[in-house]
Amino acid sequence: MADNRVVQGRMVTPESLAELVEGEDVMDAEAIEETDRECPDCGGDVLEVGYMPSVTEFVTGWKCQDCDWSETDRE
Repeated sequence: MADNRVVQGRMVTPESLAELVEGEDVMDAEAIEETDRECPDCGGDVLEVGYMPSVTEFVTGWKCQDCDWSETDRE
């Protein structure tokens, strides 16, 4: 499966999807994965991406393909 996905009408890479979730540049990102989740705001499909915003942190983020909703596994 291709690494790129369409999010809010534009093609994103794992890194650019992680940057949308994080709100700033990230060091590295894993492949984008499909989830069984529905967006709580619009009911759209949600994608998951694991990424490293810094050398000492790994975060899993989720982003709706259709709206601005996103969330991370940070406490």
